[in-house]
Amino acid sequence: MIAVLLQNPENALSMSVDALAAQARVSTPTIMRTARQLGFEGVREFKLALAQDLARATPVHRSVNLKDSTGDIVQKILGGAAASITGLQQQLQTGTLEKAAQLLARAQRIDCYSVGATSAFMASDLQGRLFRLGRNAHAFHDAHLQLISAATLGPAGAAVAISHVGRMPFVLEAIGFAKSQGAPVIAITQPDTPLAQLADVVIGVSVPPDAVMRVGTEAYIAHLLVIELLMVLVLKALGPKAARQLSQFRSVLQAHGQDIDQHPAVDWAWSSIEKDSDS
Repeated sequence: MIAVLLQNPENALSMSVDALAAQARVSTPTIMRTARQLGFEGVREFKLALAQDLARATPVHRSVNLKDSTGDIVQKILGGAAASITGLQQQLQTGTLEKAAQLLARAQRIDCYSVGATSAFMASDLQGRLFRLGRNAHAFHDAHLQLISAATLGPAGAAVAISHVGRMPFVLEAIGFAKSQGAPVIAITQPDTPLAQLADVVIGVSVPPDAVMRVGTEAYIAHLLVIELLMVLVLKALGPKAARQLSQFRSVLQAHGQDIDQHPAVDWAWSSIEKDSDS
């Protein structure tokens, strides 16, 4: 295993345990034992540490060398993203996802908190998806509005905090206040962060750190996939009525020229007089 890593450490990051074992010509348990012998709990923890070391040496991307060809860059970045998704599948706990989905399905109001461009997009995306499921949902990125929201949420509502960094003071303050009002808190963040410690339900997301961005593309993709999983589970919890409502929304949008491949003349917006004069 050591020889394989030294030969191409960037490529090793995107390889599964089975692939590493095959290339090193050893068994899968040998790979896991080697990681423990190096002082790590498992292969995933070893890969995270390796990615951090590589990130400090490469200013563009954790695995990209400026001498790499375009093909190499495509392979490394997309391979790294694929490996992160595989790692996410191993991290997520079905019981945690189901508990979060049940809370969102029962809540009379759902307020989503975030700070920063990436997390703000995620909170808005989550709010929009919940809204389509008939949930009373809002997204707040402003610290003042988050506090006002937290003060009025109460036990019948639920707060969802999205922060990969998991230590933004404004979000932590709002979440702490929401909890003091009796609202259950769901956090999508890295494990063992201050936000994770405050939350009632923690959906942990760990990806290799980005060399340039504090919240890199792989974290972005991982959070989107978590939101996708949650929405399907919420839909399942709500039952057939929510599924019919989604179908109705789609029909309405298509009838009004939205969510279709080609945008026709917006027939419904013209009066009969304007239609006649135009023809």
